[in-house]
Amino acid sequence: MSRVEAFLTAEEEQEIVEAIHIAEKNTSGEIRVHIEPHTRLEAIERAKEVFLLLKMDNTKEANGVLIYVAVNDRKFSIFGDSGINKVVPNNFWDSTKDAIQDQFKKGKFKQGIIDGILKAGEELQAHFPWQQGDKNELSNEVSKG
Repeated sequence: MSRVEAFLTAEEEQEIVEAIHIAEKNTSGEIRVHIEPHTRLEAIERAKEVFLLLKMDNTKEANGVLIYVAVNDRKFSIFGDSGINKVVPNNFWDSTKDAIQDQFKKGKFKQGIIDGILKAGEELQAHFPWQQGDKNELSNEVSKG
């Protein structure tokens, strides 16, 4: 796979957006997905950069989560904001990473991302449950670089 546009169809992107909507229904946490062809950095370092570029550090509770994918490099990373990292154990994202990786190994990229989104939503709900007045602070659209 050499092009970001070929990584997901428009229909698959819409399914991912819907998964984000479902995952965020029970949490004040914000989840985004960013896909780009390549990074010269380690995936986690690039995820941190993209997190800031997308202004994901501007949420009220500092509880944004980015699922980052470098398509051509076959790398991905999950990056959570400081509010999350203050309240969760070090291995907090392992189950989310495993859910994504299991599907990616089978070549099921859309399903891997959706599984990761839903798992992240479950994890966020425990620490950042949805409360009356919570607003969707970030776009649910898949961003591309």
